[in-house]
Amino acid sequence: MAGAGLRAAARRWVPRRDHGGPRAASSSPSCPGCGPPGPGAHCPGAPRSAPAPAPAGGAAEPSAHLWARYQDMRRLVHDLLPPEVCSLLNPAAIYANNEISLRDVEVYGFDYDYTLAQYSDTLHPEIFNAARDILVEHYKYPEGIRKYEYNPSFAIRGLHYDIQKSLLMKIDAFHYVQLGTAYRGLQPVPDEEVIELYGGTQHIPLYQMSGFYGKGPSIKQFMDIFSLPEMALLSCVVDHFLGHGLEFDQAHLYKDVTDAIRDVHVKGLMYQWIERDMEKYILRGDETFAVLSRLVAHGKQLFLITNSPFSFVDKGMRHMVGPDWRQLFDVVIVQADKPSFFTDRRKPFRKLDEKGSLHWDRITRLEKGKIYRQASPMDRLSRPTPVSAPLPASSAVLDRAWLFSSFLQLWRGRGRHLTGKSAIGGPGWPAGCGAVGSRLQFVSQSGLRPSLARV
Repeated sequence: MAGAGLRAAARRWVPRRDHGGPRAASSSPSCPGCGPPGPGAHCPGAPRSAPAPAPAGGAAEPSAHLWARYQDMRRLVHDLLPPEVCSLLNPAAIYANNEISLRDVEVYGFDYDYTLAQYSDTLHPEIFNAARDILVEHYKYPEGIRKYEYNPSFAIRGLHYDIQKSLLMKIDAFHYVQLGTAYRGLQPVPDEEVIELYGGTQHIPLYQMSGFYGKGPSIKQFMDIFSLPEMALLSCVVDHFLGHGLEFDQAHLYKDVTDAIRDVHVKGLMYQWIERDMEKYILRGDETFAVLSRLVAHGKQLFLITNSPFSFVDKGMRHMVGPDWRQLFDVVIVQADKPSFFTDRRKPFRKLDEKGSLHWDRITRLEKGKIYRQASPMDRLSRPTPVSAPLPASSAVLDRAWLFSSFLQLWRGRGRHLTGKSAIGGPGWPAGCGAVGSRLQFVSQSGLRPSLARV
């Protein structure tokens, strides 16, 4: 009866694609947009098999009961969906679990790498190979490591690495190891061994998981897209040492691999590859231009904060957007040293010219068309400046809160109305500042589409 009631309530009006106006949506499980239901159907709600009975007295596998419940929900959802709903969904649109009106977001912040600049799949193998060769040539690791090639399907973002146990695994939001996901080197680790390693439980103590996104004393979480070749190389090196019976210190090996990956970026190897052949490495530049142009056309304020150097960013943006790309942004900050940029108040802003030379004058305001970066740490800290007050001349450091305060003053100077809403927020975020993204990285390392700018 409950199922019938839900199916009856699901009947609603949907637009017809042919002539004759709207019609009532049928509760038939057939879905023209996804194909008929039944075995082999590829609609997310299509039934695949008959429901399995619940375990009686604990005799059956618990997983069988869970799969049965899952299939029941699939069938229920399929009955609730109108037949044409799947064909009406826009695959390029952005969907969220929480409601947000992009009209109310006044400021959009962007990262550069893997956000404004989308890179091709050929970049990661080159990062892997270069870091692997650095390990052999500069860190004197065994020559046998050169036989390993990059496997793009080995790891995904978000995995954790237990340095002392050499375990790469998935840990959920409640700090539980997901069984079946643990690898040591390139070999899976049995669930029983994983539980034994953690004292008879799947739970990782909080003190080990403390720090920013799992960067605690012994566990590291790989969050960004550049982490994919790092995880692959780390696993390959561990696999070689274990396979050849070589003794090693887990902490030293982890640090050497991460330093080798860092050297690829710090020494400019990746920048050189991309600058030599932008057509090969940079994808969908026209879409980046469409997004930025539409946001500016709707009166939005944009800023760019990236860890990359200006010369590299400038060449890429000229390739994608054109020589006047800086006119789209109200503030441009390079070599920002994120994520500590958002929390470290010891680093003052400095101005750069177009050749990358640092200026020595004091920064009292962030100006459109200028380029800013951070210098070495300062000895004393500054207090956040109130939104309504200008930056005191005696302040030695430009606080992060002042960056967003300057945006508010810019709006007020233009007579803009502030809604007080934001896409993401937290301590130190003035009302009205907003960005699309996660982890206070604004729009960060996610594919951009023109539909993002539908404000």
